[in-house]
Amino acid sequence: METIVASIWSSFRRVPPAAIPAMMDCILAATAVSPSSLFSDLANEFPNLIKVIEQESEMVESEWRNCVLTYVAALSHFLKKSGTHHMHTFVWKVWIPLLKLTHTYDYELFNEVTSLFLDVIIGTNSWEVLEETVVPLMLRSIGQSMGVFESAELAIYNWSGHTIFEGSIDKELSSKSFDNSRRKLTEKYIPTDFSVSNSYDFPLSMSCNTLTLTLDAALRNKYEGVVPGSTSTNGSQAILFAGNMLWDLCNLSLQMLSQSFEHRSSAIKFLLPFIFKSFVYNHSFQVAAPGTPRVLTRKEFFLKIWNCCKLLFSLGSLERRDAYDILSLYLSSSSTDEPEDVSGREEINELKSDQGFWDEIKRGLLDKENSVRKHSLYILKTTLTLSNEGKCFSGVLEEVADESGSESRMIGKKGRWADKEAQSLGVGKICNQNESNFTGWHRWEAFFFLYEMLEEYGTHLVEAAWNHQIMLWLRSLFSSESSINSVNEELYHNQMGTADQIFQWLAILWERGFCHDNPQVRCLVMQSFLAVEWENYGGCVKLVPKDFIIGPLIRGLNDPVHHKEFGVKEVYSSSIIKAAARFMCQYASYMKERQHVSFLIDLSSVPKSHSFGRAGLICLVECIASAACGNTRHNYHDINQFIHATDDILVESAPNSCQIDRADLLDVLRFVLECGKQHFNPKYRLRVCEKILAAAASMMTGTDVPLEILFHFISGVPREYTDHGGSLRYAVQKWLRGPNMQLLKAIDGFPSNFISNQHPLDSSLFTYDDEELEAWGSEAKRWARVLFLVAEGREHFDPILKFIQDQGDEVCKQKNYSEWVAVKFLILISSLVEELQVIQERTAICRVTKKMDRELVRSLVDNPSFTEESIIFDKFAVVLFSFLEELVSFAKLSCSVFWSGVITEDMMLPSSIRGKLGGPSQRRLSSSLCTSVVEAITCIKTLAYVMRWCEQFRTDVLTNSAQTFLWKFCWKTITTPAPKSEVEAEICLASYEACAYALKDLGFVFSPLSLDLVTSTNKSFPSETDGKSMLDVFVSAFIYNIDNVIDGGQLARTRRAVLMNSKWSCLESLLSLPNYALRNGVHRNTCKSFFSDTTVTRIFGDLVGSLENAGEVSILPMLRSVRLIMELFHSKEMDLSISSSSGVTIEMMWLLVRSSWILHINCNKRRVAPIAALLSSLLHYSVFGQGHMHESNKVPGPLKWFVEKILEEGTKSPRTIRLAALHLCGLWLAYPNTLKYYIKELKLLTFYGSVAFDEDFEAELAENCDARTEISVLSRSLDPELVDVFINTELYARVSVAVLFSKLADMAGLDESTNRKEENISIIASGKMFLLELLDCVVNDKDLSKELYKKYSAIHRRKARAWQMICSLSRFVDLSIVEQVTSCLHTSIYRNNLPSVRQYLETFAIYIYLKFPSLVDQQLVPVLRNYEMRPQALSSYVFIAANVILHAKNETQFGHLDELLPPIVPLMTSHHHTLRGFTQILVYQVLQKLLDSNSSAASMSLERRCFMDLRYYLAHNSDCARLRSSMESYLDAFDPVKSVSPAGIFTNRVEEDEFECVPTTLMDRVINFLNDTREDLRSSMAKDAAAIKNESIRIDGSPKSSKILNSNGEQSVGQLDKELLYDFQRKITFSKNERQDSASTVLLDKRTPYESLLDMSNEDQLIDKLLHSGGMIADKLKGTRQQIILVASLIDRIPNLAGLARTCEVFRSAGLAIANKNILTDKQFQLISVTAEKWVPVLEVPVESMKVFLEKKKHEGFAILGLEQTANSIPLDRYNFPTKTVLVVGREKEGIPVEIIHMLDACIEIPQLGVVRSLNVHVSGAIALWEYTRQQRML
Repeated sequence: METIVASIWSSFRRVPPAAIPAMMDCILAATAVSPSSLFSDLANEFPNLIKVIEQESEMVESEWRNCVLTYVAALSHFLKKSGTHHMHTFVWKVWIPLLKLTHTYDYELFNEVTSLFLDVIIGTNSWEVLEETVVPLMLRSIGQSMGVFESAELAIYNWSGHTIFEGSIDKELSSKSFDNSRRKLTEKYIPTDFSVSNSYDFPLSMSCNTLTLTLDAALRNKYEGVVPGSTSTNGSQAILFAGNMLWDLCNLSLQMLSQSFEHRSSAIKFLLPFIFKSFVYNHSFQVAAPGTPRVLTRKEFFLKIWNCCKLLFSLGSLERRDAYDILSLYLSSSSTDEPEDVSGREEINELKSDQGFWDEIKRGLLDKENSVRKHSLYILKTTLTLSNEGKCFSGVLEEVADESGSESRMIGKKGRWADKEAQSLGVGKICNQNESNFTGWHRWEAFFFLYEMLEEYGTHLVEAAWNHQIMLWLRSLFSSESSINSVNEELYHNQMGTADQIFQWLAILWERGFCHDNPQVRCLVMQSFLAVEWENYGGCVKLVPKDFIIGPLIRGLNDPVHHKEFGVKEVYSSSIIKAAARFMCQYASYMKERQHVSFLIDLSSVPKSHSFGRAGLICLVECIASAACGNTRHNYHDINQFIHATDDILVESAPNSCQIDRADLLDVLRFVLECGKQHFNPKYRLRVCEKILAAAASMMTGTDVPLEILFHFISGVPREYTDHGGSLRYAVQKWLRGPNMQLLKAIDGFPSNFISNQHPLDSSLFTYDDEELEAWGSEAKRWARVLFLVAEGREHFDPILKFIQDQGDEVCKQKNYSEWVAVKFLILISSLVEELQVIQERTAICRVTKKMDRELVRSLVDNPSFTEESIIFDKFAVVLFSFLEELVSFAKLSCSVFWSGVITEDMMLPSSIRGKLGGPSQRRLSSSLCTSVVEAITCIKTLAYVMRWCEQFRTDVLTNSAQTFLWKFCWKTITTPAPKSEVEAEICLASYEACAYALKDLGFVFSPLSLDLVTSTNKSFPSETDGKSMLDVFVSAFIYNIDNVIDGGQLARTRRAVLMNSKWSCLESLLSLPNYALRNGVHRNTCKSFFSDTTVTRIFGDLVGSLENAGEVSILPMLRSVRLIMELFHSKEMDLSISSSSGVTIEMMWLLVRSSWILHINCNKRRVAPIAALLSSLLHYSVFGQGHMHESNKVPGPLKWFVEKILEEGTKSPRTIRLAALHLCGLWLAYPNTLKYYIKELKLLTFYGSVAFDEDFEAELAENCDARTEISVLSRSLDPELVDVFINTELYARVSVAVLFSKLADMAGLDESTNRKEENISIIASGKMFLLELLDCVVNDKDLSKELYKKYSAIHRRKARAWQMICSLSRFVDLSIVEQVTSCLHTSIYRNNLPSVRQYLETFAIYIYLKFPSLVDQQLVPVLRNYEMRPQALSSYVFIAANVILHAKNETQFGHLDELLPPIVPLMTSHHHTLRGFTQILVYQVLQKLLDSNSSAASMSLERRCFMDLRYYLAHNSDCARLRSSMESYLDAFDPVKSVSPAGIFTNRVEEDEFECVPTTLMDRVINFLNDTREDLRSSMAKDAAAIKNESIRIDGSPKSSKILNSNGEQSVGQLDKELLYDFQRKITFSKNERQDSASTVLLDKRTPYESLLDMSNEDQLIDKLLHSGGMIADKLKGTRQQIILVASLIDRIPNLAGLARTCEVFRSAGLAIANKNILTDKQFQLISVTAEKWVPVLEVPVESMKVFLEKKKHEGFAILGLEQTANSIPLDRYNFPTKTVLVVGREKEGIPVEIIHMLDACIEIPQLGVVRSLNVHVSGAIALWEYTRQQRML
């Protein structure tokens, strides 16, 4: 027996499992051993099998797998022979342990082992074994993984009365009972000496897979195991087992779907497919569950599944994806139902009746994941019982052809092509369908066609078919009749029956198109949607869902791909924007008033949840404006039209019911305005404001909304647009004023409401702080701004003035008058004065700049800015002065808090700052004390404002009391003893804050009277006779005391920073006093004696020491103080009578520049004002002229060091270098002797060219007063009319330098013949030094000397910049350097350069030779006779020579003519067409102007007659005339002197010339003309060739041309081969044999014999003759094209594609396939391909369409090959190419994808011998094409 078992065991490795049954039967027959014995013995060999599996590495994988399978097959066979009494032994002893081992090795082996076991179960009908063992084990394993035990609901434990679980029918099976049962089974069937693992936890996937295999086996046995008429119970047992098993798995799967991702995946992958499959042929099962028997139906289970799916839909993205998978599984199984069974349709109908299902399908169709979208589409199709293969694509909409058989209105060239493409791509036949018979079924098919078009197919099909299908669909909605073609039409109408439902599905298509991955598709869908003429479809536009418009449409319009022309030439619009605005206008026109307002609110609220780009925001505001106007007005033009239409647009006052909605609308419109401020371009922001104001004016009047909302809205509009001279001022005034000025009444009542606005009755309990004060101030400022916009005449201000006067007298007379009333009144006054000051500044700017557009001119009569401005200002001054004395008294009382001494009240801090350091706005004071302090500061601030205004506009009154009080207040503040506590320090800080306000306005009104007033009221001030500077004591005391407070340690760190800010503000005001005093009439000597040398030096040291650590707020005051100190040093240095100071020393300057530079680099933001202040302070005119400040002993000085640093940093900051260029050029012009130190820096400015557009530069100048002030302090622009145009461009620095040297040349008198002055020598030397440096650079620099460079590249830009500057320096060339200059010039001309660079070389050369005529004969004439020179250089010299002749002086002109014209004339016959045409133009220009035609022919010399005839020919030849007509304006306008000036170099800039301000050159014009002419010739040739083919010319004797082609023949004339259009090469030649054959076989016209072709040398004439020869050449060229197509769709690098195109043209390939044909227009492609794309057919095959293309070509008989290295690739030299070949080349790095390789017939590789194992794809393609060509030539 042992021998038999050993023999069987040894054979397991070699015998296949299929042979085991026969083999075992032979053994049984030969040995007479019972199957039971052999089974037991083989089962005992299981440990050996485990060893085989564990030692699998010792043998081949196939051997040990075979060993396992044959072992199990043998046991299974013996089980079938021996009966079921060994079944439990097999399960527990072999099968379960084997499964735990095999699943980790081979999943397929696991399935095969299980299948063998289940075959035994089926064969022996042993279902009770599974009931007792396998199923409970697997269910328990799954349940434990979910954390639950088995439930009594599981029928598997209860449906057999003979199981070992008997007695547990009525109770729940517990974990303990299961373990007891397992123990009984183990003891019964497994020997005690065999150890079995106690762990029965199987992997989740294995458990699920085992259960599904078990269920599948039971179901197969149910339908296959019962023989009709049989009495066997096998089938009934299987049915019972399957029903109970299905019940358990249904309950289990529902639980698993609510568990983790792993459980859901296992349920979807294993359980649900078999469960759904079980219900296919049997829709209900009887279940032997506990208690009453149950029936499990498909409908019941599906409803539970649907409820579970709805739960998953509400969760995350993974859960939603699983829900779609579940529905797809169910519907895929339901779609296989028998046709007569209607139960499945009932379930589908119940599903369709749930609106949640449709909502989820719509969401799924728009999901970002492709798999979810596919599932959703499949679910929708299956639900509607539409098959993917049947009629889904057969009903695509198309109009019916008319009865005459003419083509459809769609079927043009593009339509036929779309039809053909649709069929080739598998979309199906586009059939004709009558619109009037367009039903719900057709709409669904159209929906699926369009949706799948977006998902699966290329751009070309969308372009051809999308718009047409959408239009047909829309027209079908309003067809007069509709018929139902089938009984199921109601089904198809579901969710597609009403117009609203149809537009819901249309919106899904549009939204899917808007977010498509392909930008071209997004453009096509958006254009299609906006191109719909909604007015032709009745009220169809109102059916478009509002949610679609607010969401997907607006987000789609934000896509930059739709606005490619946006911003070009500063036009902030696009065709899409206009179309979107037009649609919004139509959409809103159907709305009612409340609905209209609600829609606008939602539309304007979109930016709150979605960020917008520049174009997107403009599109949004255009849509808002158009929707607001509705049918009233739609406007695409500028603000002028809006202003004219304001009266028409303004709406009447709205009823109260709409006021809340309109207030909300205005509030969200303000938010849109704020979004527009993020983009700093002024014209862009103006466009946004213009449209938002138009929307507001269309929807409401100023009285329709609360004042607070209106004030906030107006404050959102930038001031530069609404102040005097602003573009929107007139429009805003018209809107606010309305027809009856109703808003003015509400504005007049604002002050009283503002002051008494709901405060507690007990004012003593009311406190406030800085934040509340700031909020009140903002509100008052907004009111003041609107007040001056609305008020139209002086009488409109009377109520306000009366209120101010009455309230001022009452408030200021008594201190105890409610504190908050007084403070609010003061805030109101200060806001009014600030607004008046702004108005005064703006009107002054308008007068100076005279920027009065039409709106401003119209407003001259209506606005007080010009006609009544002084009257209004004076009236306010009178009213303010009327209570000035009372205000002074009130200020004295308020300021007593600063001098109250010891604080005795409770100093409990507010909870908001208790225990914290606090911020700048949080005073560490008690609430009551904080209120008193804030009131005092406000009072001082208001008093200073009022005093300054009265002093400015009331010259007949005196403000002595106010000035006296403020000076005393400042003096008392700075002499207050140092604080001893934090509270005292905080009060001291507040007093210094008040001082800053006071000193600022005291300085502004500082006058001789003020000086006397100060010295008389304060004995501490010295008089002029004291011999001591007057303000020394004041300034010294101020610095000493404030430093003591700062260093005293009583203040928190952040509060010390606030005090530092006040220190520098006060110091700036004090240092400004001399300037203000001088301006207001104080004697200059008195101003100079304000500060002593010691004080000035001390202040300088204090500033320098503090610059490094300055806060952001302190930067400007400190830098301004530095500038004022520099001026004081300079004034003292200039007047030794009052000072012995030597000014600023070099040591002091080094300290200043280093600390200032640290300050600059520590600033996070590069603001305009700090940069300008830094430049004006450090590069001060008083020290810039001192040479030692720049360089000393060849070592850079402090100023040169700083200039180097700032320009180096400026290369990264455009505004820094532009401001530096502005200031430095002004200083260099003032001090030209310093230029020699800055040659390197001048080169940097010349070559600088950042293309960054500093948009917020102009915005800062417009909005920031400090920026405007600091810019005005910098050096003045040298030529504002020329230079200021470029202030915000990369050209500014270069233009400034060019203008600088032009001005210097004028100063030095370089154009005069008089002797130069000694002081101009430095100017000339600097100019020549800079010129020679630039020339050396362009000749020897590594980059600038390159001859091969790309157009518009960095090298091209640098070359243009260098030669522009060299031209501007041409006036500095003199005899001492002319030889060196011309040597460099000729070297550059000889080299290859683009025409845009050569034009500057030519201009410079012309100027030099005109300035030095003697050089013409020495240099220019010999060069012109060198005909071996490059044509490009010869063209330049011809241009130079011609212009030297034309512009020379009279005394040298004819001499130059005799010298230069003879060597030029031969070039008119040059073979180079460009040089030839160029020379003809110039020679004609010379002859026309200088050749006298009055002489008689008889008296003329021979050469003169020749020139006369030459001129006549050039004048009358049509080709020369056409060429000349487009060039003469350029030649006539050329001025060699002006062309080397800055105005000539840079003012030629027009909007189209965006490249370095370079105009189009004459050479460019000639080249473009010749190229256009050649292109026209080629097009004409192609048309002639097509005409020749259509004429069906017979070629006698040609076997390939024996047929006459006509419209009635076998070959249709309409099917022209497109390749013919590409078959014309530049030159065509024939061999001798070809000439002889052609002469004997080709029938030619007698008048044009074939021999005449051989004598023609001109290429154009040759081709023309060949075309008229009857088509022979066309046929020849056609026949020579090889039948190989190169597929390069995977390649994306332009050089490789261009090289392949050139290679395909050379080898006459049948075509080149690329992914995108737009690349053919790329400049780099055209440069490399050298027009090859015009002669080889180029096909567009996107990557996603490659498979379809290759399959199509394979069907056409082409062999599909790939150029790739694979395991089976064939060497190129060993492969025989088929004649019809498609060759695929792969990506540059990845090669050919796997999915494409599987489609190839063969892979070929190029044998390689080197180390690098790859070739460039272009090189590889060229080698392969040549090998194909070589083989074809050998045939």
